[in-house]
Amino acid sequence: MVTAMDCRNWDEDVYRDSILLERESQCRTVFRTAFAPNPNPNHNSYPDLIVAGISDGTIASYSISSCLDLSSAGNSLVPVAESSWLVQGHDGPAYDVKFYGNDEDSLLLSCGDDGRIRGWKWKELLGSKEPVQGGTSEPILDLVNPQQKGPWGALSPIPENNCMAVNTQTGSIFAAAGDSCAYCWDVEKNEIKMVLKGHSDYLHCIVARNSHNQVITGSEDGTARIWDCRTGKCIQIIDLHKDKRSRELFPYVSCIALDASESWLACGSGRSLSVWNLPACECVSRITTTAAIQDAIFHDNQVLAVGAEPLLSRFDLNGDIISQIPCAPQSLFSISLHPSGVTAVAGYGALVDIVSQFGSHLCTFQC
Repeated sequence: MVTAMDCRNWDEDVYRDSILLERESQCRTVFRTAFAPNPNPNHNSYPDLIVAGISDGTIASYSISSCLDLSSAGNSLVPVAESSWLVQGHDGPAYDVKFYGNDEDSLLLSCGDDGRIRGWKWKELLGSKEPVQGGTSEPILDLVNPQQKGPWGALSPIPENNCMAVNTQTGSIFAAAGDSCAYCWDVEKNEIKMVLKGHSDYLHCIVARNSHNQVITGSEDGTARIWDCRTGKCIQIIDLHKDKRSRELFPYVSCIALDASESWLACGSGRSLSVWNLPACECVSRITTTAAIQDAIFHDNQVLAVGAEPLLSRFDLNGDIISQIPCAPQSLFSISLHPSGVTAVAGYGALVDIVSQFGSHLCTFQC
């Protein structure tokens, strides 16, 4: 039996807006997640809060325990999680979120398509009385990439920030920008310490090698470069694809990761993941994957990687597959690891999967 529909109060504008809103929600993407600092000194304790940088420019935190309760309710649909705190961080997508510090006094940092790095006091966010309305919270740190001067004094657009790295010992934040430069910012003075120039195309990723006072950048030009932070000079170029055919297939460096000893480097490039021994400057293994690699991280002498397929893959340093875990997002952009071994993967559809240290799914939620 077909239910009759009353069209006398039909509102075309409301219907159109609802369709657009639904499509926008389906296309939202979580580009990066970060586990919040744990006030408990016991590193084996499970994480509770996770922060997400989302394609609509918002930065939001979610309670994992609350998401576990939603998942256990038995609903077949992926639950939409309610944020414990949310702010409109950027005009355009938020590409990265990180914590500057490891305790409640740390800063929550974000960067995005508008060329800004913004920072909030994490302790103040935790104590916010109006979690969602906290979108009006003003950052205590607001850094903007410089514009380059062109002919007749015309200014270029502000280059976007695609990724960040931090060094709390030197008070520095590093940004991988869209003008092929990496910017080193002084946290205390809110000014640029140095500009790392040498890449011929925009930067996708950056990691800090703090034990050597270095940073490593990955670029669209197909190389990773190691920089001395004392001089601002490039001291080593890692060419992932020296042969012409390989460079044509995988011309860019999409992600890089360092292990805990900062002696091993993983580089994602198209459907290829390579592992390098940095002291020897030697590629020890090269893995061919079925989809483009978009993020990677080290864990216990293994490499975890995600990309343009709904899988969390784990490899050993020789390139052999240890495990592959199906995930909810059809394309994954972020993988985050908690000291307890709990992993978060996130991507298309604003979906986040929380995976236990044993490889089982704890919960899935939509931001």
